[in-house]
Amino acid sequence: MTDIIAIAFIVLIVGAALFYVIKKKKEGAVCIGCPHAGKCNSSKNGGECSCNKD
Repeated sequence: MTDIIAIAFIVLIVGAALFYVIKKKKEGAVCIGCPHAGKCNSSKNGGECSCNKD
């Protein structure tokens, strides 16, 4: 029984992460982990976020 609960918990966490990534991609975020992800202009920099570039 403990194994089933642990597996269900892991599946829930992975599912939530996948849902978050899909949601952000539909919103147009280029780099999801970046704090400036919604503000990146993909047409100017070839589809990449420039938040980590100096």
